[in-house]
Amino acid sequence: METPDATARSEEDAAVEHAADRLADRFPDVDRDRIDELVEQRHREFDGAPVRDFVPVLVEHDVKQELREEREEG
Repeated sequence: METPDATARSEEDAAVEHAADRLADRFPDVDRDRIDELVEQRHREFDGAPVRDFVPVLVEHDVKQELREEREEG
């Protein structure tokens, strides 16, 4: 049986994966591996954060912003 922390982490991981799926839909011109890499990097930045409720939303927001900026530069 999973502990509450493990369950919360599994739910967070699933939510982050869904965020990556939404980003892939929103940015079809960006390679999925690139999106996954960015999502993983941003997700790791929140390691150790005491409040985890909004981590998936923040990860998605940060990656979306980065991809928009890359698109504008490109």
